[in-house]
Amino acid sequence: MARISVDVEFMMELVDFKLRFLKEEIEQILQKWNYSSSNKFLENSKDGTLSEAEEDAIILKNLQDQIVQLTQKKQEWNSG
Repeated sequence: MARISVDVEFMMELVDFKLRFLKEEIEQILQKWNYSSSNKFLENSKDGTLSEAEEDAIILKNLQDQIVQLTQKKQEWNSG
């Protein structure tokens, strides 16, 4: 894999853009199911309260994981 030099501030802007997109996707899923809390949505999806929400719950969890990864990457860049 080739490596290139990129301005850290440019990368931060790209990551911030991606984070906003991910959060908007989460909000759309929650609005679809009339929830304001992702934790409550995931809990109700898991316990069967929302029997048809399994696919959206998986997507939401993946979006949350991506947010965590990108946030950690930003912290690495800030401390480096």
